[in-house]
Amino acid sequence: QIVESGGGEVQPGGSLRLSCRASRMITSTFWGYSTDWYRQAPGKEREVIARAPNSGSTDYADSVKGRFTISRDSSKKTVFLQMNSLKPEDTAVYYCNFKHSSTQFPEYWGQGIQVTVSS
Repeated sequence: QIVESGGGEVQPGGSLRLSCRASRMITSTFWGYSTDWYRQAPGKEREVIARAPNSGSTDYADSVKGRFTISRDSSKKTVFLQMNSLKPEDTAVYYCNFKHSSTQFPEYWGQGIQVTVSS
């Protein structure tokens, strides 16, 4: 029920916006989820790059700080990742993650979406 969109290929310096929507989730349930973006480059481990907790401030990995912005639209049950000033080293498969503050609710992963930065 988690669907990602917005990936693709872009030249260095370009921008992309990823979206991750929990289409079947009740809005009140969405409020309890923290939403993160991860990425996994070829031959590397999956790493968290942006966090948007259900309460509190966003946080970013040093590698993307100042270039990427995570945001949430609770009415649309969607988390976004705006990626600017993209670099070749940003090439990876990007995953969204939903983790609830209560263990009674399941954790969700998006299906993964390819982002390629190449000239």
